[in-house]
Amino acid sequence: MTYRVRSAEDRRREIQEHAARLGINEAFVSNLVDSFYARVQAHPLLGPIFEKEIKDEWEPHLAKMKDFWSSVAMNTGRYSGKPFPAHMKLTGVTPAHFNIWLALFRLTLEDISENPETVDYFMERADRIAQNFQFGMFELQNQPAR
Repeated sequence: MTYRVRSAEDRRREIQEHAARLGINEAFVSNLVDSFYARVQAHPLLGPIFEKEIKDEWEPHLAKMKDFWSSVAMNTGRYSGKPFPAHMKLTGVTPAHFNIWLALFRLTLEDISENPETVDYFMERADRIAQNFQFGMFELQNQPAR
């Protein structure tokens, strides 16, 4: 097996070049976040969960999500928050909610993306994030104390 050693800057540049080839830029991320969260707000199951937490603070939340997805998709480093603790305090969230979230995210990507590879690129990351959150929210909570 051959290993390739790259610097963090090389890795960042490769990610950014790959994202650019897929048509992912700040405008795309902004459109994705705005379009997706409009669907979330209108959804009968997800909307109330988000509304309970965000209330009338949607603009700051959307800005934070744009920073988050810019960092995830293009390795821009714009997001430096800790999303897990914010999700841990939510009540009434089940694994089914994550499935709905992922389905809406995919639908939004399919609607705004010209390239199926772009959908796959984002969904690979969204699936991994959702799996990690679900593990922390549901699996770790059920582990016996040591």
